[in-house]
Amino acid sequence: VQLVESGGGLVQAGGSLRLSCTASGRISDIATMGWYRQAPGKDRELVATTTSGRSTNYADFVRGRFTISKDNANSAVYLQMNSLKPEDTAAYFCYAQVQVPTIEAISTFDYWGQGTQVTVSS
Repeated sequence: VQLVESGGGLVQAGGSLRLSCTASGRISDIATMGWYRQAPGKDRELVATTTSGRSTNYADFVRGRFTISKDNANSAVYLQMNSLKPEDTAAYFCYAQVQVPTIEAISTFDYWGQGTQVTVSS
């Protein structure tokens, strides 16, 4: 699975951005897609995820401001970011988890995009 992000940029506090991630390859086996972010000097952290069943999970610090969505074919996932704050400044990474059932278990594989920079000025 290959993931390519777009949509990052510079925005003033209170503004909005929409991130997009296009997936290609073995997309039919994708079980979960989402977004993580990493600020300089900090660990990568979960922002939001969505499953093939369309359940969603959000980090507390974005709940009510960000919305994750995806298309039916697992070929794209989006992150609508509203009411942006300077502390949202980070590189945002698209994520996909593939699940492949075997006789004894389910094997999982994680894939990452290259990241897109989001900078929020105060």
